Amino acid sequence: MFSLRRSLAICALWTLLWAAPTWAGTVVVAKRVDMPGVSLQDVRAQLTPGASPDTVQISLRAGKADIPGFGWRKVGIVMDGNLHRDLQLRWMFDGTVQLSGAPGGALSNAAVNLVVDASANTLEINASQGAARIATAFPLDQPSHAQVNLRNLPAGWLQGLLATIWPAHIAGGKLDADLALDVRDEGFQSSGDVTFADIKYATPAGATAGQGLDGHARFELDANARPAQLTVNGGIHNGELQLGPVLAKLPAHDVVLDLNASAERGSLAINRLHMDDADALQLDGALTIDAKGNLQKLKLESFRARFPAAYERYGEPWLDNLIAPNLQIAGQLEGHVDYAGEHLRSVGFRTEALDVAHSADQWQASGLHGELDWSAQSEKPTTTLAWNQLTLRQFTTGAMQSRWRSHDGVLSLQAPLQLAAWKGHAQLTRFDWRPDAIKGERFDLAANVSSADMATVSQALGWAPIAGTLDGNVSSVHWTGDRYDLDGQWTIKAFGGTAQVDHLAVQQPLSNAPALSADVTLHQIDLAPLADTFNFGAISGKLDGSIAGLQLIGGSPVAFKASLLAENGGRISLRAANNLSVITGGSPASGLQSAMMKLFKSASYKRMGLNVALQNGTCTLSGLDGDDSGYSIVEGSGLPYMHVTGTQNRIEWPLLVKRLKAATQGAIAER
Repeated sequence: MFSLRRSLAICALWTLLWAAPTWAGTVVVAKRVDMPGVSLQDVRAQLTPGASPDTVQISLRAGKADIPGFGWRKVGIVMDGNLHRDLQLRWMFDGTVQLSGAPGGALSNAAVNLVVDASANTLEINASQGAARIATAFPLDQPSHAQVNLRNLPAGWLQGLLATIWPAHIAGGKLDADLALDVRDEGFQSSGDVTFADIKYATPAGATAGQGLDGHARFELDANARPAQLTVNGGIHNGELQLGPVLAKLPAHDVVLDLNASAERGSLAINRLHMDDADALQLDGALTIDAKGNLQKLKLESFRARFPAAYERYGEPWLDNLIAPNLQIAGQLEGHVDYAGEHLRSVGFRTEALDVAHSADQWQASGLHGELDWSAQSEKPTTTLAWNQLTLRQFTTGAMQSRWRSHDGVLSLQAPLQLAAWKGHAQLTRFDWRPDAIKGERFDLAANVSSADMATVSQALGWAPIAGTLDGNVSSVHWTGDRYDLDGQWTIKAFGGTAQVDHLAVQQPLSNAPALSADVTLHQIDLAPLADTFNFGAISGKLDGSIAGLQLIGGSPVAFKASLLAENGGRISLRAANNLSVITGGSPASGLQSAMMKLFKSASYKRMGLNVALQNGTCTLSGLDGDDSGYSIVEGSGLPYMHVTGTQNRIEWPLLVKRLKAATQGAIAER
């Protein structure tokens, strides 16, 4: 839009010239012309007699025009046309205007018509370029006030005007508007009705943007004061709207928006916001976004969401990043949220029926009903949240209800929860959630597991079935990033002995390949059922040992340091002895030792021990003793005498696994 004040001043100059027609053929030059809100430099106006009697041909050039109120800087002006007076004594100007350097290429080659009617105290300015039309009218005695009609106006033409209050770059779209405009030295005021289509814009930081937006609104804008004040009542549809972490994918029908906002230096504070997307989301509240597009404050006094529409239109990718990607949500949820300075101050929700599921079936909650209510400051009454079914990976529990209370900034479980776990029992005795704490201290829990079936646990971890039970407890949890360190102790009763698990930690527990780490202590494991379970060959005796720094990813070891010892001896079969020898790089028993073992089937041994350390895909092996030629694994006793040695001190983990697999399939391990 061009400057109304500038056009008024030019018309006044033309009027003066018309009053002295003998000036025709005159050239007027000015280095600088300053008027309220307008500055022109390198001005040259040439007046020559027109082709028709009583007309003057005017050619005006201005090298630079600055109109700070509209955000115009160093705009070049070329205007040519014919000035005459009609029968009603109105001054008429018809011509062309070409602006260079105006935002959005505004009026780069436009037709312009001006009418000065002194009797009606009115100046009318009309311009057109292509399909775009601008019509303005304002009183001669109050040139700062104008009535403006815009049709098919490229939205980019308003770039300079809007940049005075908001640093967004408008990249596309058109609009129609009927508005009033008051221009002052310190800014402007405007109000009216606007309809827009296919609007595209983005802030410099890129975190606030929109594209393909259609809508209409009644607005009031006061850009005189700082911050600028804006009121909007209208609707928006189609396209996408980015506000910090929230990407709204708008429907084809109108989403009602009523808001009061203030804007300054790129920041946007919406002090009152009412939004109504009839079949997806309704909310009332306020929010603040800084100049970089970061959410600073969000206070939703109430919201009501209907899923899956609310998730599909407003939840992605925000909830995908916050919870998990591609969530499956159905039902309704209503509540409130108060967030400021990167901390929650209060949050609450209630639902009568809500289903939420992870896209990869890692977890699922069906038939959620009830409410939760938390506040960092005030006390809240006890609430109840129940569900029909809750599934976490392989663990499923049926209908249950839980009771919660907010006290001193902590939302706490009020009564223990009894859960089913691995065909045994689990009890969640404590669960505390501190939403406003630093990330690693937001929750803590205590739980215990009893009589869990180890075969079921093994299946869940992708191991061979192991008969036995699992008991344990968690006294507290430390959370760092996606890693959870569980204080407590777990005991596996299997193969006639125990395995004590300490320092258990889980990383990405709900992913397809969770990472587990722990230290394991073995005590009096009966080798006979252990060897039978894995079909390794007959071995008897009691095994003690440790597995330090055990790390599993998706159930497969990636690191550990194991020390295994059967200190009090036992018996071992030829097949088991040969498997131990071949796995560690040796050869099967031959000659007299092989013949004797075939005769006696098994032999006594005094001690058996093996040390294995896995790091970076390579195993380091050692035994009871050793030198450069090998190391002892089984130390024989009596007749037939059986002594097993290993010859490889280092072996790639995949090769060792291949040899173990061959050993458990009924044959002698392959080298």
